[in-house]
Amino acid sequence: MSVRLVSTSVRRPAPHARLRQRSGRIATGVLAAALALTLLGQLRSDTPTRDPRPIDLTAAGTNPATPGSFTGYGFDQCLTPSQAAMTAWLEHSPFLAVGVYISGNSRACRNQPNLTPAWVSTQLAKGWRILPITLGPQSTCVGRFPRYGPSIDPTISNSSTSGYAAARKQGGLEAINAVAAAQALGITPGSTLWYDIEGWSDYRNATCRESALAFLSGWTIRMGKNGYVSGVYSSAGSGMRILDDARAAGRTDVTLPSRIWLARYDNVANTSASQYFSDAGWQRARVKQYTGGHNETWGGVTINIDRNFLDLGNSTPAAESHCGGVRIDLYRYRAVTLPTAASVPNPDLVKALQCLLREKGVYVSGPINGNYGPRTRAAAQAWQKRTASRVSTTFALRDWMTLLSDGPRNVIKIGSRGVDVRRAQRAIHAAMPTLGIKIDGIFGTDMAADVRSYRSKVGLTSAGIVNTSTWAKLQTGRY
Repeated sequence: MSVRLVSTSVRRPAPHARLRQRSGRIATGVLAAALALTLLGQLRSDTPTRDPRPIDLTAAGTNPATPGSFTGYGFDQCLTPSQAAMTAWLEHSPFLAVGVYISGNSRACRNQPNLTPAWVSTQLAKGWRILPITLGPQSTCVGRFPRYGPSIDPTISNSSTSGYAAARKQGGLEAINAVAAAQALGITPGSTLWYDIEGWSDYRNATCRESALAFLSGWTIRMGKNGYVSGVYSSAGSGMRILDDARAAGRTDVTLPSRIWLARYDNVANTSASQYFSDAGWQRARVKQYTGGHNETWGGVTINIDRNFLDLGNSTPAAESHCGGVRIDLYRYRAVTLPTAASVPNPDLVKALQCLLREKGVYVSGPINGNYGPRTRAAAQAWQKRTASRVSTTFALRDWMTLLSDGPRNVIKIGSRGVDVRRAQRAIHAAMPTLGIKIDGIFGTDMAADVRSYRSKVGLTSAGIVNTSTWAKLQTGRY
């Protein structure tokens, strides 16, 4: 694995067993170290001491839980990308989620100069979803491990009720360290932390299977006690298969993770691996790594990555209400002209205009009555002045676009949800009504196709991303 902006490379062998070196490491900066020392007394993952206590992030502002509910594309790589790389990929790539390694003694890229609390808060503020990963003890059936620490303990307990007690305890200790590392980076409770258990050839080996299940049970139990969501990454044919078998059998001695991240290199962007295990479990709680290590270049920056597709939770955005129920999502946005004896502007169109102008603070005291009278025209002209448009008694299509798209130029793409998506949908619908855009706040594949159509029309490259240059066209009324 390699990235153009850093000088690190890692060999990438066979995909099915995922025989590759991956990593991540908590930043070595003063703040991260101080927080980690406060939480655990030490950060060595083989010598945890006690459960961490949540840190108070009030002074700096609390980051949102990550990844939360999200359906879209992500990538992961060995070395955490630089801020310049993340900015370029936000603007130009299809990805909106990124996997980073935060703890575990089996990581390869143990020096992570880019992974700091500031890096985490910056990505989350820009809309990225972060997948924090731990790579620690591995099954004794995985021949290339242990790397820097012990394997999962294969010892069977003397107790008839606790099974592989040592392995279960190991999983809990890894969870304690992962939570400490997450909190030191500002990754808040409610976030999903993922344990990377590498694939092995024979999932039926009882010792490896049962010790791994005990280890992952310990991880999951401790995650829940510390307020984080348990996630597990593994190959479809080994780690994921034994978890699904335990689920299907209803085993009460196995505590299943809330979310799974399966590796199945079939180059299909979905979350299915039905050749290996059922699609019945973990519905809307899956990530699939569907393409292994390869180079991709976006915005002039090349990174060696794995591709992932995420389908996590219900990501339907909340409904909007405007001006006490005024409908602003119209079949067509037409120019509003002065009323004459023969015709008057459509009242629903004028009500939408009055409502939107009120929300922008230029139509403060006038009624929302559908009449294009003097006060409404004055407010419309005030908006035209604000946006450096031609001041006229006609509120033209260009003006509608500037009004509908007004706001921050946050990059949105497949997986984005909410207000920013609705702004873009309304503005593109105004510019190209024949597309029949559904204004629902959901950026899916249909929305990406509509964005490509609009970008091509206004002279931009054909990409399904509303980035800074796309917003610039929308907010100047280009169509």
